[in-house]
Amino acid sequence: MARSERQKLKLLYLRDYLLRNTDEQHPVTMKQIIAYLDQNDIPAERKSIYTDIEMLRTYGMDIIQESGNYYVGSRHFEIPELKLLVDSVQSSKFITYKKTGSLIKKIEEMASIYEAQLLNRQVYVANRIKSMNESIYYNVDEIYNGIAHNKKIRFRYFEYTISKERSFRKDGSLYEVSPYALTWDDENYYLVAYDSDAEIIKHYRVDKMTDISVTEQIRDGKEHFESLDMGTYAKKVFGMFSGKEQTVRLRVANHLVGAILDRFGKDVSIIPDGEEHFTISVDVIVSPQFFGWVSGFGPDAVITGPYDVVEQMHRHISAINEQYQSFEQ
Repeated sequence: MARSERQKLKLLYLRDYLLRNTDEQHPVTMKQIIAYLDQNDIPAERKSIYTDIEMLRTYGMDIIQESGNYYVGSRHFEIPELKLLVDSVQSSKFITYKKTGSLIKKIEEMASIYEAQLLNRQVYVANRIKSMNESIYYNVDEIYNGIAHNKKIRFRYFEYTISKERSFRKDGSLYEVSPYALTWDDENYYLVAYDSDAEIIKHYRVDKMTDISVTEQIRDGKEHFESLDMGTYAKKVFGMFSGKEQTVRLRVANHLVGAILDRFGKDVSIIPDGEEHFTISVDVIVSPQFFGWVSGFGPDAVITGPYDVVEQMHRHISAINEQYQSFEQ
């Protein structure tokens, strides 16, 4: 491309240069700007650059001029916001090592090269537990295609064996469901969908889905999903394991009120029970994972009702106790 034709790109090059190479601590001079443009076969004079900078300001760029130097002030994302994004990516278990590095690199490109170094210093992903399924991003894209076009999806579903090989459920046969939402729980990504055969809402780990395709069949079960409050649903389900939904009463030590609010939200009704305890009644999906969550608090959290849930908890604890009694001292 001739140098004269590259003049049409001058505004774009100037924008990119200021975004990537300047911040409040690292302004650039007009001489540096001219030199950068010249390196990219775009000759420019001061007067034309003054005009271009004003055009970029009109466009919305916060270009600050101080003592003849220029830098970008506020951006779409400030450094604290980018750090939050980096933290989220690197701590996410479902994002693989490879994709973690790729996403963080893209996040860094939204900052200046100097600020990106601050982001890079906080990247500690080497020993994090990460998904082994590299196709998860395509899974998410295909699921959203099904949702957007109001169509059912098909997929195969697997678990890992002790040799870390995939073992497909239903002998590898395809599942067919109506996708409605994606949700997080316990650091994993789940599809929430309606199963027409079972006539219920089910959930599936996205990183354990493969061979996903959108069908030509229209989704069904819309009325079931519309009656489902996703925020409330996440509070009820522990580890996304299925079970019977029941209202359960708990007696909890006062010092655990933060853990209760973290799990069930600030709208949960807390009733004082003596000087050191309180009680709550919450709707949960009763499952071994729920019992495990309660057990994690030791004697400071006790299920007090209903009776059948107390009995299930008793059997759960007894089964664990029997396992450990078999060990000789």
